[in-house]
Amino acid sequence: MLGICRGRRKFLAASLTILFVPAITWIYLFAGSFEDGKPVSLSPLESQPHSPRYTASSQRERESLEVRVREVEEENRALRKQLSLAQARGAAHHRANHSKTYSMEEGTGDSESLRAGIVAGNSSECGQQPVVEKCETIHVAIVCAGYNASRDVVTLVKSVLFHRRNPLHFHLIADAIAKQILATLFQTWMVPAVRIDFYDADELKSEVSWIPNKHYSGIYGLMKLVLTKTLPSNLERVIVLDTDITFATDIAELWAVFHKFKGQQVLGLVENQSDWYLGNLWKNHRPWPALGRGYNTGVILLLLDKLRKMKWEQMWRLTAERELMSMLSTSLADQDIFNAVIKQNPFLVYQLPCFWNVQLSDHTRSEQCYRDVSDLKVIHWNSPKKLRVKNKHVEFFRNLYLTFLEYDGNLLRRELFGCPSEADVNSENLQKQLSELDEDDLCYEFRRERFTVHRTHLYFLHYEYEPAADNTDVTLVAQLSMDRLQMLEAICKHWEGPISLALYLSDAEAQQFLRYAQGSEVLMSRHNVGYHIVYKEGQFYPVNLLRNVAMKHISTPYMFLSDIDFLPMYGLYEYLRKSVIQLDLANTKKALIVPAFETLRYRLSFPKSKAELLSMLDMGTLFTFRYHVWTKGHAPTNFAKWRTATTPYRVEWEADFEPYVVVRKDCPEYDRRFVGFGWNKVAHIMELDAQEYEFTVLPNAYMIHMPHAPSFDITKFRSNKQYRICLKTLKEEFQQDMSRHYGFAALKYLTAENNS
Repeated sequence: MLGICRGRRKFLAASLTILFVPAITWIYLFAGSFEDGKPVSLSPLESQPHSPRYTASSQRERESLEVRVREVEEENRALRKQLSLAQARGAAHHRANHSKTYSMEEGTGDSESLRAGIVAGNSSECGQQPVVEKCETIHVAIVCAGYNASRDVVTLVKSVLFHRRNPLHFHLIADAIAKQILATLFQTWMVPAVRIDFYDADELKSEVSWIPNKHYSGIYGLMKLVLTKTLPSNLERVIVLDTDITFATDIAELWAVFHKFKGQQVLGLVENQSDWYLGNLWKNHRPWPALGRGYNTGVILLLLDKLRKMKWEQMWRLTAERELMSMLSTSLADQDIFNAVIKQNPFLVYQLPCFWNVQLSDHTRSEQCYRDVSDLKVIHWNSPKKLRVKNKHVEFFRNLYLTFLEYDGNLLRRELFGCPSEADVNSENLQKQLSELDEDDLCYEFRRERFTVHRTHLYFLHYEYEPAADNTDVTLVAQLSMDRLQMLEAICKHWEGPISLALYLSDAEAQQFLRYAQGSEVLMSRHNVGYHIVYKEGQFYPVNLLRNVAMKHISTPYMFLSDIDFLPMYGLYEYLRKSVIQLDLANTKKALIVPAFETLRYRLSFPKSKAELLSMLDMGTLFTFRYHVWTKGHAPTNFAKWRTATTPYRVEWEADFEPYVVVRKDCPEYDRRFVGFGWNKVAHIMELDAQEYEFTVLPNAYMIHMPHAPSFDITKFRSNKQYRICLKTLKEEFQQDMSRHYGFAALKYLTAENNS
């Protein structure tokens, strides 16, 4: 504030200089032009050279004064130039000012035109600037339900975090699905100076379920009406946002508008920019009552303390009950009821300039809200068409939205220097663990990856599945990156049961995946596939973390631990469900092995039976998996015995054994110290053996590995000696940890390793 006012004082001083210097000069000239109380003309044309009063001295004095006038004019021009530069520097200083954030708009508070809102919005005075203190917490409320809305919230939050300079407290009114997704996301995002509180939207349904609503938002579109009752009683004010909002400025500027509320103004709203409430969109169109064009509720400033004192709950309920007697239902959810209340009580509303809610639905007056990019504050995609809406500048708005959609969320983990933040136990534990690592250790990056917290977005797409009632259901678990995306459709065709996938993607790749999935009939027809995005961070592929994420979020009692490069045999899902019962997996510690094979052909006529597979093995079309590269990995499966087996048979653990298995969902997780290529599955199978799991080979099950280009990690393993040294070190440390944890029984792993 001090810096801004100093700039204004410099501006004022310069302005006064321009005004008063010429005035003083001309007074001086005017006074000096009198002789004996009579004025003397300064114009050469009016001079009297033959007058006795006219002397050489007077001529010199006149010339001197004329020179002085020209000098003053030059000084004025120079001052004007300095003044324009000072204004530019002042504007730049304001944008770069980190100590305080100011509102740069002047709200109207009355029924002004949309264009006048822009003009008023760009004016301000030093003495009247509303202030948001540096570390003042800004409260934001959002109603969110379901999988799609959860994705939208992330983009909204990104746009807010990108511009913000203040601590934020998000109040999320969410259903069970959104809460699970967003709680995990924010917990793993670990953004400083951001607090999240959840409120159960399902508990609020009874408050608004009596209101018939035709809007596509459903019952959740009415829940902003009950925020005074839902949010903490000590919360005085809050900004309420729809999920389809994108910020183009610091939200503190909007928060500062609260200081401009006067009298009984308790609602800050932007005028509706469509003709909906004018009732002239089509014949017999009959909207809810509204003041003029009405107001849009995509962005609301709520003075909660005053609303509670005004008995807001009673006010909106009575209005809704009365109007529903003739209107029968709402068309625009809570917006209809807010407008009906305002129609009766116009003193409640403080009208915000329309750049605080530029509404991009078809046939709106949104173009009147801005003359330049710098005028934009908040963009509202309030059409069911969303990014396909008609607007002259829609490409610009779409690109702005896509910028935040694909923006790397890890870059938003910025500290707010000078602002105390609440103690975060997870963050403190992470810092403690990292501080205990030796940065000079040549394997430091490997060790660090074990503690890296990756931002995770669960159920990126719609998921809907109820496990079979007979408790035999099996979920296929796998992980992948962008270069294996083409395997998804094939796996879905081979496995009709539920699937849990962890995808390691950047923010931009996540959007590419979304477009790929939405364009696939095969994937869109499957609602029993859970896609969990683990966002990229660090230099290694966190393969075991991905497996753990996919394992953790299954809803069936059993899981088939596979890899994305394998296609299961047709009918494997039903076969495994029968095997679960036959081998009493519910009451025994068993790991059922699905034998693995491979082909070197990109186009394969997939065998439809064991007999057909054996024939292809004999012809050299198929091979046992990795027999020519890593025989030990699957040798204990005993493929010779499997060829003729008709019943399940038990095999013993051997060093480097890494089969693909079916286990109960309570089996141990994969060890996160193993990243990239090498020992990630071997360590897991070793731990299953240490916990006395019985390895049983299924005689009529198989899976086939499809060829692909070598991964980046296996290339590093083969070409980088230090990579191999570090992997060997981690392996030895794992074996030592096994010995400490499982005692004498685990000594065999050290012995087997030495003999192998």
